[in-house]
Amino acid sequence: MPAGRAARIVIIGGGQVGLKTARLLHRHLRPGEADVTVVDPRSYMTYQPFLAEAAAGSVEPRHVVVPLREVLPGCQVLSAEATGVEHENRVVTLRVADGHIERLGYDVLVVCPGSITKTVPVPGLAEHGTGFKTLGEAIYLRNHVLSRLDAAASTMDRELRRRLLTFVFVGGGYAGIEAMAELEDMTRQALSSYPIDPGEPRWVLVEAMDRIMPEVSADLATYTLDLLTARGFEIHLNTTLTSAEDCHIVLGDGTEFDAGTLVWTAGVRPNPMLAGTDLPLDDKGRVRTRATLEVEGCPGVFAAGDSAAVPDLTSKRPGATCPPTAQHASRQATRMAKNVLASLRNEPLRNYRHVNAGSVASLGLYQGVAQVYRLKVRGPLAWFMHRSYHLLAMPTLQRKARIAADWALSLPFRRQVVATAEQQNPRAEFVRASLK
Repeated sequence: MPAGRAARIVIIGGGQVGLKTARLLHRHLRPGEADVTVVDPRSYMTYQPFLAEAAAGSVEPRHVVVPLREVLPGCQVLSAEATGVEHENRVVTLRVADGHIERLGYDVLVVCPGSITKTVPVPGLAEHGTGFKTLGEAIYLRNHVLSRLDAAASTMDRELRRRLLTFVFVGGGYAGIEAMAELEDMTRQALSSYPIDPGEPRWVLVEAMDRIMPEVSADLATYTLDLLTARGFEIHLNTTLTSAEDCHIVLGDGTEFDAGTLVWTAGVRPNPMLAGTDLPLDDKGRVRTRATLEVEGCPGVFAAGDSAAVPDLTSKRPGATCPPTAQHASRQATRMAKNVLASLRNEPLRNYRHVNAGSVASLGLYQGVAQVYRLKVRGPLAWFMHRSYHLLAMPTLQRKARIAADWALSLPFRRQVVATAEQQNPRAEFVRASLK
């Protein structure tokens, strides 16, 4: 570490890992020991487990994000995109808002840029599909689904009405199941205000595996599948999306139909910015780390989260790595902050080890599944456990209070089910007025 000056710690990524690491470092660094800089294109962290509830109107979208500058007052926050790392020169390359390129030196580097949606080259997917990983996508999807109801209620064309009311979700993991279940629950509640029969909306799930939700046991996955089927969901397992041109859906099992909504939640992949670094990557494009979270062959560089291949010391499988879950991200951030402090103070680093505690999922109001170690819960209790766990995990007391207030207001009052479509293109009305 540099003598006579504070070390510079640069954290790439302001997501759950980056935010928690920065907060812990700032809290435990000695005066003058180090300066912390967080680099992220967004000025906030999104708590992704609440995205489905934000999309369904159970939680105000602004309450599921945490402003970085608000919670990191002692750190420098740069709203920029990290495009490369030259560890040999200890430099990070940044692209700032106007496209200008800058170079930022570091003594200790923390790499946690998160992941992006994993897609495959399906015809029509890029033109008609949307992901479900960011706050913007959640807000868009909420407005889009409600706007389909508005449009369907305003036409007498049966074919158009059928297409508008067909919603397709590709991917049966937690993200896809929670998003689809919450939005269907919201839609069912909204139908009392529309001249639409409850049986008209068509919800279709497409999953390439022979089961859904691999994060939970097979019996809980089967319970979830039966619950969704009872609610009218159309499930296609062992099936892939082969085409979505003109929003005409073609599945691998030969099923074809038109749809008004296509949501892609079929996995994630490491942030592509890692390809512009000289850090060691595995065959999936993740940064290779030791169990201490220090990057292999790169002293002073640490990595964690979705874009890091962290050895899973609790697994019996040779070469196993930790899965990209919020549970691991939060705990890796804690261990990484402690190891960064240890490296600054020439103290020994400790290995990251965590036994998976289980998973919780919401399937709409008062419905859910949970698996905590060997305990398996379903129904309202599991739904309550989901909300309780994530409320406790949500950073800052202020955000916890706002989310709890949203839930409290939803008890005597129904969800707000208005579509503000102008949010999708707010300048459209002004442009039309200017051209007249």
